[in-house]
Amino acid sequence: MKKIIRKNTKRVYIGNVAIGGGAEISVQSMTNVNAYNEKAIIRQIREMEKVGCHIVRIALPDLRACDKINIIKRNVKIPIVGDIHFDYRIALKAIENGIDGLRINPGNIRDKEKVKTIVKLAKERRIPIRIGVNAGSINRRKYPVVDAMALVNSAMEHINILEEQDFTDIIVSLKSTDIFTTIEAYEKFSNIRNYPLHIGITESGTRFYGTIKSAIGIGILLYKGLGDTIRVSLSTSPIEEVIIGYKILQVLGIYKNNIEVISCPTCSRAEYDVERTAEEIERVTSGIKKNLKVAVMGCIVNGPGEAKDADIGVAGSKKEALLFTKGKLIKKIHPDEIVPEILNYIKSIAD
Repeated sequence: MKKIIRKNTKRVYIGNVAIGGGAEISVQSMTNVNAYNEKAIIRQIREMEKVGCHIVRIALPDLRACDKINIIKRNVKIPIVGDIHFDYRIALKAIENGIDGLRINPGNIRDKEKVKTIVKLAKERRIPIRIGVNAGSINRRKYPVVDAMALVNSAMEHINILEEQDFTDIIVSLKSTDIFTTIEAYEKFSNIRNYPLHIGITESGTRFYGTIKSAIGIGILLYKGLGDTIRVSLSTSPIEEVIIGYKILQVLGIYKNNIEVISCPTCSRAEYDVERTAEEIERVTSGIKKNLKVAVMGCIVNGPGEAKDADIGVAGSKKEALLFTKGKLIKKIHPDEIVPEILNYIKSIAD
């Protein structure tokens, strides 16, 4: 497999998670429960932690929402980034209450002096700032055409304010719902600054369409060596976003310490539910950190041969299934035993 050569960017820390500078590409998401319900937020973040989320962002719509930050941080393990729009005072209160990072949008905090106030306190507390530009929030009077350069220029306006105050703990995102605009914006920006890049396709859509769109856009950027942290933005559960983010990194060979489940497209020879079985194996192995390939094949005729490079695999009929490793038969089992047998085999292999 081709090795992706990543652009060397500045290293920035969000809590204890390194972003850029050759650090592992991190996967993040955002809570979607009520911003004032700390119990629901904590529950959701803990679910994200179980599937490997590195960083989580929470919406802070007003000053009252900032009161929950300390409680949330005491009950979760991963760093918390506050999502700030319009009111610079929310950013100040978030910092005071222990937020690990800020995301501010150049399109809606336009007063330079207010931005400077945020930066001054962030610098004192060593809190990184993500300049998060998206096509929907660009100043249309200044940039009537929202193209790649509009995204880059909008980001640079705010970056210049931060750099004027000798603040460089900056992460940058330049997202559009259009894949080509997004890719061009990141390429152009990476030629003028070396800040770490948070990549993704904004407003990508539903779980099905949005996953395809995000995989293409994020995949192209990663292939080009761009991207230090990713978010798959979908109209679905943030837990799903994290899982899909990992799968994108796994397919590209960037993450190797995960279970890869492959399965055949099935044909009329398949006598058991290959799709359901493969999805169940993906679910029960999602938190296991081992570099293994699991094959779920539809028939005994071709299965073992087609998946002979799999560490563990199964091919079956409605009456029995063959459990095999590297194409060699281990034993025959009942189809109902497939998932627990494969899970036990995986767990038995030393790390």
